[in-house]
Amino acid sequence: MDDLVVEHVLRAVECVPPGRVTTYGAIAALVGGTARQVGSVMRFYGNDVPWWRVVNAAGELPPELLTRACPHWAQEGISLADSGRGCRLGRHRVEEGPWAAAYDRATVDLPPIRRRHA
Repeated sequence: MDDLVVEHVLRAVECVPPGRVTTYGAIAALVGGTARQVGSVMRFYGNDVPWWRVVNAAGELPPELLTRACPHWAQEGISLADSGRGCRLGRHRVEEGPWAAAYDRATVDLPPIRRRHA
C-alpha cells in the first residue's frame, strides 16, 4: 500500500466530525484514490482514526464492525437505519464543503495522490 494514499485517507477520516459519516467512495473522490483503496487502508490502518464514521454507499457496515460501531454511534447521536445493518446515511452524511475544507487544511503538507493510468 502506498504510504501517501494511507496518509491522505486517514487524514480525511479524521476530518469527519462527530455525529457525521461518509462513504468509502466519498473519501476516494476527496483524496483522489479509489473506494477499494480506501477500504484497504481502513482495514489495515484505520484502528486509530474514527473508523465508525466510514460506511458503504448504503450506510452499512459488515456485522462484525457494526457491533463495534454501535456504541460509538450511540455516543455521537448517529441513528441506526430501520434495517439495523447500518446508519441513516441521509440524516448523518458529512457536509461536503466544510469537510473538504478541513481536509485541505489537514493535508497542506502532503503532495497530492497521483492516479495511475491503466
